[in-house]
Amino acid sequence: MSAPAPAVREHTELDLTMLRLLNYTELEKLYRAGKRPSALADLNGDAIGAMLAWRTPSSGPLAWMLSKFGESSIFAWKGKSFKAEVEDKGEGINRVSLFGKRRWFRFGTRFDASFVDGQPTFVLDYSGPHNPPLIRSIVDEVREVAPKLYLGAAALKVKGQPRPVLFFALSFR
Repeated sequence: MSAPAPAVREHTELDLTMLRLLNYTELEKLYRAGKRPSALADLNGDAIGAMLAWRTPSSGPLAWMLSKFGESSIFAWKGKSFKAEVEDKGEGINRVSLFGKRRWFRFGTRFDASFVDGQPTFVLDYSGPHNPPLIRSIVDEVREVAPKLYLGAAALKVKGQPRPVLFFALSFR
């Protein structure tokens, strides 16, 4: 494993560009060091999204291609929008540019234990009946890694257990 990028040690300098330079292992380390938002309302509004790194493969041509696709302007996912409903419950939706600007795949939000490390995190739950079956198997979670910058872990539930798939970022800057 390579040494962590300087940005990992100096959290206040982090931005989406710097997060894109980190591999899956470095992002996981940074995620574990991140903090749970103090309130659901901390994420109210529209966040710019970036897909960062897939769990497998972590290197090679396919990993490079997936990373470049996630950075490109043709990548359909643009971010997420959040709204706290009450202190411990909220909702959100993904913003997608596909056949025009769309808002697809609603999710509920809450604080819960992380599937990454069991510590407190902000969970995005897609299990509602309004989503297609594959989307209902997704669970995301995010932690703050710099002011208004959140690192997210995404997983697919397989036999009821979350299996980590990738890291993404959300920026409110």
